Amino acid sequence: MPERGLRRLLDGFRPGDPAELLTLELLVGGLGRRAFGMLLFVAILPAFIPIPVGGAVSGPLVILIGLQLLAGRRRPWLPRFIARRGPHRRTLVRFDDRISPWLARLERVVRPRMGRVLLHPLATVFTGLLLIFLGLLLSLPIPLTNYLFGALLLLFALAMLERDGALMLVAWAFGGITVAVFGVLSGEFAAIAARGIDLVV
Repeated sequence: MPERGLRRLLDGFRPGDPAELLTLELLVGGLGRRAFGMLLFVAILPAFIPIPVGGAVSGPLVILIGLQLLAGRRRPWLPRFIARRGPHRRTLVRFDDRISPWLARLERVVRPRMGRVLLHPLATVFTGLLLIFLGLLLSLPIPLTNYLFGALLLLFALAMLERDGALMLVAWAFGGITVAVFGVLSGEFAAIAARGIDLVV
């Protein structure tokens, strides 16, 4: 039986009480390694909500996912207090409605391919590093960037969910450029990254 893509996964969560809380453990359950993609997708939802703290909520979750990929985990781990949180059904449905036209166009070219790009340990480490840096950028109060970083992270999520290595290469390219550009422009980002390196060393 073929794996369900993002749109089918989202359609499966539509029926039910709009006010029901869809916990993260429910959303990622049974997806195996693809759970990282679904978790990343849910993590970036606040970045698309027009509230000042959207990036501050999404950023740390993205960093957590990046750290686990960097550590080579096959499935995501979440603290209990985070695993029992998540979006309300109406929020997920509303976001699905917003991005469905874009996803429908992407579905014409997105498909499972170039699996080594997704499964090779070094590739996983590189993806984790980019997610950590992008999560840091998303956490910073850089004006008018939440949608930009959110859209880029959506490419990573889609590549992991659809098992598309070619799309992951595109996400790597744009992610690397974004980290380089905003890393230079944001002295605060550079300072945080330097402190993180000091802690590792």
